[in-house]
Amino acid sequence: MDDASKEAELVTLGAGYMRAAAEIRREALRQRLPWLPILHTPEEEEQYWRMHLLRDCTILGAATGNRLIGVIAFGDDWIEQLYVLPDFQGVGIGSLLLGRAKQEMEDIRLWTFQRNTGARAFYERHGFIAGEETDGADNEKKEPDVLYHWRRLPDPTLGLKPSG
Repeated sequence: MDDASKEAELVTLGAGYMRAAAEIRREALRQRLPWLPILHTPEEEEQYWRMHLLRDCTILGAATGNRLIGVIAFGDDWIEQLYVLPDFQGVGIGSLLLGRAKQEMEDIRLWTFQRNTGARAFYERHGFIAGEETDGADNEKKEPDVLYHWRRLPDPTLGLKPSG
């Protein structure tokens, strides 16, 4: 991991950070997936984080100093959101956020867009397996997506008895 990931601190985000979390998502999508339609205003996106994600998920942020640079929302065996500001991608921030979710859940599912090759490679490096693919008809952006799955493997040392 790079210095940025070593310096990043994971913090639980409350209501006061939902605008910043929504802005990280918006900026990451704008820069990395510019073909996606923008369907909501920044205010509507903040409300989604505040009224839905904050109520139903654990929301963590990765911060360096006083700057929020990444965010994850997870719970009930799903990662709902995972975004890192583009200037901080590729240095371990996403791995830090995902690692915390993997510590807290045994079985994880998440959706990403089929054309999001960066996210797909990231999840596959972290042991997620691609499963169901859709034509996008059932998601808001109407973009073909793919369901990923990860399951914690049993500890191979459990159940072993010392010899002798």
